[in-house]
Amino acid sequence: MFEQSVPVVEVGTVPEDGYLLDVREQDEWRAGRAPQAVHIPLSELAARAGEVPRDRQVYVVCRVGGRSAQAVQALNEAGWRAANVAGGMQAWALAGRPMEADGGADPQVV
Repeated sequence: MFEQSVPVVEVGTVPEDGYLLDVREQDEWRAGRAPQAVHIPLSELAARAGEVPRDRQVYVVCRVGGRSAQAVQALNEAGWRAANVAGGMQAWALAGRPMEADGGADPQVV
């Protein structure tokens, strides 16, 4: 499991203009995502970490929180300020936060 040092924030505290990093896979991203989110699958994060800003708080989300916790731990160990969004996109959807999907479909968390 992960160290308790992985910071966690509740979905309702993620600011609308916050840097939200979605580390889910492409099919999950297409089905439903936060409109402001930036997509870098966890499997690509090590190679693409330079795309993530170091000068602001990073909020990391996946489906329920496991992959995002891994991403947060890695980012924080490498000098970023990152926090795991508790409950992931499932909690995001349940909280009624804005979502969109590819092709105008009804967004869903898959």
